[in-house]
Amino acid sequence: MTTPSKLALVPFVSVDNMMKLVNTIGPAKMIAEIADYIEADFKRWEQFDKTPRVAAHSEEGVIELMPTSDGESYGFKYVNGHPANMARGFQTVTAFGVLARVDNGYPVLLSEMTILTALRTAATSALVAKYLAPKGSKTMAMIGNGAQCEFQALAFQTVVGIDTVRLFDVDPDATAKAAKNLAATGMTVVSCTSPEEAVAGAQIITTCTADKQCATILTDNMVGAGVHINAIGGDCPGKTELHRDILLRSDIFVEYPPQTRIEGEIQQLDDDHHVTELWRVMLGKSEGRRDDKQITLFDSVGFATEDFSALRYIRDQLATYDTFIELDMLADPDDPRDLFGMVARAAL
Repeated sequence: MTTPSKLALVPFVSVDNMMKLVNTIGPAKMIAEIADYIEADFKRWEQFDKTPRVAAHSEEGVIELMPTSDGESYGFKYVNGHPANMARGFQTVTAFGVLARVDNGYPVLLSEMTILTALRTAATSALVAKYLAPKGSKTMAMIGNGAQCEFQALAFQTVVGIDTVRLFDVDPDATAKAAKNLAATGMTVVSCTSPEEAVAGAQIITTCTADKQCATILTDNMVGAGVHINAIGGDCPGKTELHRDILLRSDIFVEYPPQTRIEGEIQQLDDDHHVTELWRVMLGKSEGRRDDKQITLFDSVGFATEDFSALRYIRDQLATYDTFIELDMLADPDDPRDLFGMVARAAL
């Protein structure tokens, strides 16, 4: 049996490796550091190849590829979204990702991204709120207490400075789970029995539900002047969470309009409805929050550059933390023209 060369080996971060890395660095610190990488990449937005994600839709859910490149590195994420999975004992969302060199096409990292996507989604939400939420925001309503809930709460505590989270889910067991997991964070955790109760007194409202349908999680009368809405559940065609009238009262901020108009809350609006791209706000080219009465809405669908940022972050951590294994993924014959000979010699 031949020993693979170093060129053939690709670092692989498994689920177990990722959990070790999160617990070594600390989830709050890791979210904050990923947010810094995401912000840095938003600020060089024009360097990236950008395309709406490639989606294969079915009655059961969706499977998507999310690619991008900055000219030096190429990254993609494979991700699914199947709302009925939980009832069948599966995760609603799973993912893995690859980072590769552009100059020779060789992958330099393969990683689980189910956990990493939760971290980067929370990091993105909190990063955007840093620019758009009312100054001094201390209370967030979290409507939808599934797998993303605790990551979001921790991100907003760490990056934005909230100290109270008000929870609601149509499944009381989900709220109880989230309240238990957040008990040691130092935040005040309030379990609510209705979305109306959850949003009372909140400066930030996060919606994160999984049903693949046009739903009304927030009605117009639930949203008062001056709040910031972090809408992360509407992320595919035919799936929304907010009443259309809320959108008409809000200043809407998006990652990449060609994708968000297909998948986000703004699929309810005309294609020429004005939205502001986040990279422009981060570079000071467009206004974010102007005053205390403005309703800001982050119509979040998740974009490939955020996954690219998260993969860059993980790659950089592997220089410090031994939380990976090396996979023999790439054929590397002594003579690049003699792939057949390499195979034949392996039988000897």
